[in-house]
Amino acid sequence: MAALPSLTVSQWFALVHPVLIILFVYPVIGATIRLGILARERRLQLNPIAPTVPVEHVEHGRWATGGLLLAVLFALGHGLADGGAGLATWLVVSLQAAAVAAAFVALLRTRRLMFRLLCAWSCWLFLLLISLQPLLIVERSRLPSAIWESHTWGGLALLALLLFTMAVQREIAGRLWMRQLHVSLNVLVALLLATQAVTGTRNLLLG
Repeated sequence: MAALPSLTVSQWFALVHPVLIILFVYPVIGATIRLGILARERRLQLNPIAPTVPVEHVEHGRWATGGLLLAVLFALGHGLADGGAGLATWLVVSLQAAAVAAAFVALLRTRRLMFRLLCAWSCWLFLLLISLQPLLIVERSRLPSAIWESHTWGGLALLALLLFTMAVQREIAGRLWMRQLHVSLNVLVALLLATQAVTGTRNLLLG
């Protein structure tokens, strides 16, 4: 029986992104969806569940978004390391990554809707700027095929939806049209999660 080949540091680094997605993000999103269904049943008085379920639904959504954000930053970092990024590039990207983290923390703490939307937009924008680094391979096929066929653009679209949902979370409970929008957006989130699983596996197989 042949011995398994040892992995390089770069290959181990490359595994951080899919491992985080498989072992943390997808299970937490699954729990978030289940808690959302239970919260709806409680609101419609179909299921006498604990009043803490809606709060748990929100918290799980935040953990899933934060986990996905961290996994994407690891993937982008590996891409830069694999491309031989210089000190100047790492400095710029480090500042942008710090801005992503700061905007996400501010999003968690800010109460006013306008500021929450601004924080969500800033978080996504700085992540986009990192993704557009010349050393990173970003598929630039035309929309809408890029969303469904590109792992990069699909991931950015997924994060945009999740960050927007976090930004308007306080308004969802009190407004029917916001709840309807929330459900519609999360159907799209589920579709993107499925396509991300396919394109991510494809990219791993193709190396």
